[in-house]
Amino acid sequence: MSRAATSEDVDIVAACLASAFFDDPLWGHWTFPDERTRARDLLAFMRFWAATAIRDPWVRMTEGCESVAVWHPPGEPELTPEQEAELEPLLDEWFGARADALRALFGQFDESHPVGEPHFYLSWWATHRDHAGHGFGARVMRESLAEIDARARPAYLESTNPVNLPRYEALGFVPVSRFGPPGGPVITTMWREAA
Repeated sequence: MSRAATSEDVDIVAACLASAFFDDPLWGHWTFPDERTRARDLLAFMRFWAATAIRDPWVRMTEGCESVAVWHPPGEPELTPEQEAELEPLLDEWFGARADALRALFGQFDESHPVGEPHFYLSWWATHRDHAGHGFGARVMRESLAEIDARARPAYLESTNPVNLPRYEALGFVPVSRFGPPGGPVITTMWREAA
């Protein structure tokens, strides 16, 4: 069974995300190209996203945080205005001369996000590399989607790794559009109709 993460779980949620995205084309290789410092820097980056998402009871994790799904419910932004203000100086601190490239990337995410129909937004789905292949990710996703289906709401995500597209399609997500940083990885937006 999965459960809602709490503020006490921020560190283990961040560790799960950082482990899973270490080799991701976008959040691993493109965002943190220096493999020597990637683990450290990605952990700090993911700690921000985990800490800001925990305000909603929709950060779902397996009991040992082998896998996590970070959802935002309809009407809730990924970041509050206060959290957006908090992120700005962190981008300069984390990325230095590349900060504007990251700002442009986040702008692309915002521009591609659907407006209109209220939906659940899956901002992160991850299984710690030490626990991959044991069904933890499938379990947390199945349980999350069952709750979303019970509310008769659609869902949206962006896939940053093409190898995951069949996994999302098997869950009912359909590719909608693509975008990405200049010369960088392709990001696929996906939509799942309400069941």
